[in-house]
Amino acid sequence: MILIWLILIPLMGGLLAWLFSRGNDRLPRWISLIALIIDFILVLLLWMQYPERAGLTNRSWLVDINLEWIPRLGISFHLALDGLSLLLVMLTSFLGIMSVAASWTEIKERVGFFHFNLMWSLAGITGVFLSLDLFLFYFFWELMLVPMYFLIALWGHENRISAAVKFFLFTQLSGLLMLAAILGLYFVHARGTGIYTFDYTQLLGTTMGSTEGMLLMLGFLIAFVVKLPAVPFHTWLPDAHTEAPTAGSIILAGLLLKTGAYGLLRFAVPLFPHAALDFTPVAMALAVIGILYGAVLAFGQTDLKRLVAYTSVSHMGFVLLGIFAWNELALQGAVIQIICHGISTGALFIIVGALQERIHTRDMERMGGLWTSAPRMGGVGLLFGLASLGLPGLGNFVGEFLVLIGAYTVSIPMTAIAATGLVFATVYSLWMIQRTFFGPREVYLKVPDLNMREMTVMAFMVAVIVWIGLYPQPVINTAKGALNALQKNAGAMTSFGKISYPVSTGADRDTK
Repeated sequence: MILIWLILIPLMGGLLAWLFSRGNDRLPRWISLIALIIDFILVLLLWMQYPERAGLTNRSWLVDINLEWIPRLGISFHLALDGLSLLLVMLTSFLGIMSVAASWTEIKERVGFFHFNLMWSLAGITGVFLSLDLFLFYFFWELMLVPMYFLIALWGHENRISAAVKFFLFTQLSGLLMLAAILGLYFVHARGTGIYTFDYTQLLGTTMGSTEGMLLMLGFLIAFVVKLPAVPFHTWLPDAHTEAPTAGSIILAGLLLKTGAYGLLRFAVPLFPHAALDFTPVAMALAVIGILYGAVLAFGQTDLKRLVAYTSVSHMGFVLLGIFAWNELALQGAVIQIICHGISTGALFIIVGALQERIHTRDMERMGGLWTSAPRMGGVGLLFGLASLGLPGLGNFVGEFLVLIGAYTVSIPMTAIAATGLVFATVYSLWMIQRTFFGPREVYLKVPDLNMREMTVMAFMVAVIVWIGLYPQPVINTAKGALNALQKNAGAMTSFGKISYPVSTGADRDTK
């Protein structure tokens, strides 16, 4: 029942936060924080209790619960946890705690309803990472979107309504394509086997024609790359990030984007390996375009929050590149990049939110020289700016480096072009720090430094990004078993890009 509790605790926490909010704005914050801490402890205990089962054995699932729901339609309540979903559920509860703590004083109106929407969005994201029934997966996919719409529309900034509508339209329409693809797969599987089911484990290896496979795969893929987001489906992201409250930006960047990457890893490639293999050159090209395009646009921004939003387009391009390179190193790098991007970009959004709360602007033209009055904020901002550019010793470097090594065995030209994205990242990251915390002051600003609560939040995030940068092996070991199982399920992709080197002489490479 622990998987059900991982979803129920934030759901109940959100309801209680809303119910007990009348006349007391502090109680919803504490209820939400305690609920998420309990969730995080449960996941942490799973990780500590089953370290071998999490990644170093051949067991597919750490925990698996499969209950009948609508048996006549082949719908079950099937939740399962492996090393990959364990890491992502842990990231969900961790960033949930950080988002509640970071927005402690920012939200002053309808505090209970704010935390209700925040907690239900987190519950939906957790359900996405745990669901193995495709109907249940789609249910949680939609559940996480509606609360996020309200977070942006009700507690966002100047143009919040248009940003929320744009976010909802992009994600909802692409989600409907995925629903059509789910139903298509459901009937194609029934045609070949006589069994109507939405169960992921039974749908693996479904026999279908090449055209059918490509169309169904594209239905899943479009929904996932819109959420990732990949160019040209990214245009909703900068607006949503810019207008969302701090907690909303943390959840968007750190978690909602990761559901797209998770969907590609868990569903799009393993369910349709032949179609995914055929689509690989296009996907890798989109990844490289996203890396460069996001970096160039980030450099051109004057709105600090919009700049950080465009960095997500660039960084998630590395994740897409690693997924479609589909070898062990590239997949390991994609998983580490997923986690580290969530931490580093979430931290940058917390800093932007703290600045906006203090000086009521995100315009870098009105900043400069803030290090003098806020050295702690400047130091933390510098560290996460360096993480964003991929400095060795911080987690993002490990993820991007492994992705590039893995992609090199698939396409040297694509890898070489993608590597130039690291140069662009250096430019926009240092430019961001220079214009915000150093340089001449256009307007004299004496900014209060990070307080104890904010420094505690930052300390936890710094600890995680440095730990993964210096010692990523626990994360790699945890994901290893799940990634091996995914590669085994996607049999047609496993030979793609693998290179074996002759042991004897300098003979030509044998590319399989």
